[in-house]
Amino acid sequence: MSRLFYLLAMMIVLDVYAFAAVRSWLSPYRPTARKTGYVLYWGLSLLAFGLILLNVSELNAGWPRGLRTYTNAGIFILYLSKVPVVLFLLGDDLRRTVTWIINKVSPVTARDTSRSRFLSKAALVAGGVPLVTLTYGMVRNAYRYRRFAVDVPIQDLPAGLEGLKIVQISDIHSGSWTRSTPLHDAVDMINREHGDIVVFTGDLVNNRSEEMLPYIDVFKKVRGKHGVYSILGNHDYGDYVDWGTDAAKAANMQQLYDIHARLGWDLLRDEHRKLDINGHRLALIGIENWSAILRFPKYGHLDVAAAGTEDCDCKVLLSHDPTSWDALVRPEYADIDLTLSGHTHGFQFGIEIPGFKWSPSQYVYEQWAGLYRQGRQFLYVNRGLGFLGYPGRVGILPEVTVLTLRRA
Repeated sequence: MSRLFYLLAMMIVLDVYAFAAVRSWLSPYRPTARKTGYVLYWGLSLLAFGLILLNVSELNAGWPRGLRTYTNAGIFILYLSKVPVVLFLLGDDLRRTVTWIINKVSPVTARDTSRSRFLSKAALVAGGVPLVTLTYGMVRNAYRYRRFAVDVPIQDLPAGLEGLKIVQISDIHSGSWTRSTPLHDAVDMINREHGDIVVFTGDLVNNRSEEMLPYIDVFKKVRGKHGVYSILGNHDYGDYVDWGTDAAKAANMQQLYDIHARLGWDLLRDEHRKLDINGHRLALIGIENWSAILRFPKYGHLDVAAAGTEDCDCKVLLSHDPTSWDALVRPEYADIDLTLSGHTHGFQFGIEIPGFKWSPSQYVYEQWAGLYRQGRQFLYVNRGLGFLGYPGRVGILPEVTVLTLRRA
């Protein structure tokens, strides 16, 4: 309850402060226009408060998932857009405070201490940037799948494995989806690659296995020449839900295992598969979630999963969290050629243009999107196919990865 109080208090502060910019902007207009603007501003704020209270009381539990998702996203965007407005106004207030002090010290020439209308307009423009970009990212980019293709030069790769194509998807987060039609496009994109192997690197659901049930018929069409393989991510274990009893949580996990089977995906839980391809053995190793960050679980046992792969010509590891690469894989398993991860989503926000890549994700994760190399070992971090929390993407688009093994 205290968290709700602090949230509402913060929203009120943002509302009151940002209103100063709106009032300054509307000041030259006629009283009727000003009153209309005031009513619209405070009406949206009161609506946001009401929707939050409905969420907390769960009175909106019967609403369609899409309606709840987008109303919550609308509230998030509305108040995030007020943050730059407040920052601009704080700068203006600092100017006004300094001017007031100067007037007190040297009152001969009074200087204007009223709020700058120019800065108020600039504040509203600054607030409009996240409002427009986040709305566009929600409407346009949530299902705008992008193909990323990379060659991975593996040292001592046998000639028979040259050109082996691995198609990777990750972080489906089916509990966030509100429509299934675009998902057929994603599956078509995957299957058009005719991958030798298709892998899924965790987070099939947000919290509950039932979230994936409506989409089984879509994703069971995913095909790989030598199979489709999957692992679990931190969200798949149901750790972020109060199940009431251990039996209820165990039943949820069993249903999730059954869903992987119904999809036709070979779920690797601290185990491996040896694939005979063109007379050579490729080890596909999959571990339970293992993170170097304390708030995420360390369930995986790579020693168990990799045992028995010593005779393989190439080793590919599926590990949901990329922090496992620096903390576990590289220090202890120098013979693992390629690790495939997801988890970060690239924060679903950033900039990716030729020669430049930035996201807030890089301040949390050393490796957060794309291909990384240390010595003879490689890591690829997939940006995710779905989304979590904010139902969209800005700059960091949902991804289908095509990795082709090459001889170094």
